[in-house]
Amino acid sequence: MSDRHLLDNPVWASLTGPHARFAERYGNALRYPDDVSPFFALPGEPGPADWNDLAALAGPGAIVPVTGGALAPPDGWEVVAQGAGVQLTGDDVIPAPDEEAVRLGPADVPEMLDLVARTQPGPFRPRTVEMGTYLGIRRDGALVAMAGERLHPPGWTEISAVCTDPAYRRQGLASRLVPAVAAGIRARGETPFLHAAASNTSAIRVYEGLGFHLRRRTTFATVRVPADVPVA
Repeated sequence: MSDRHLLDNPVWASLTGPHARFAERYGNALRYPDDVSPFFALPGEPGPADWNDLAALAGPGAIVPVTGGALAPPDGWEVVAQGAGVQLTGDDVIPAPDEEAVRLGPADVPEMLDLVARTQPGPFRPRTVEMGTYLGIRRDGALVAMAGERLHPPGWTEISAVCTDPAYRRQGLASRLVPAVAAGIRARGETPFLHAAASNTSAIRVYEGLGFHLRRRTTFATVRVPADVPVA
């Protein structure tokens, strides 16, 4: 199988690969610690026993984001929400370090969480910064834009949390930060990729202008664990 197929189930590939240090596991179900990322994963073609493992790992009634092959839950599992998404790969992205971009770390997390809360780029938790390199741009000392690394299948790194304070949009900050993050990814000999909501056409146009190309359409989904699912 080509390594590109790792992107069909990127959470699983991350937690069984470069992000194994984060993995919490029950049988064939994996998850990140809740304060790192909300994502869970199952094998590419999960069976009933795998879903039972997920139930045991998450707990009865838990709301679970699922990806990869785990988008068809068994009877009794409620699909709480789902939406159309796209996965883009950055084979043609030209890496470009940015002199104004600064490395963000644990001390910056309160500002990062505040920026995420105001811009809603996707899940970001107090320890998400530990998943990879995050870069930001400050103006008058305040964090106004950021982007960083999230999922990490072997040979690939996802660019995520791309966001800009509304007062500083239309200044091209995201278009500078994404290639700056990509520069670090390329320096490791890896390829960047990212996800976006299919409805976010303006962001997709920006990413395509930077050299990203559509690899596949996907579905973002969350499911609820049944209260009475049998667990081992």
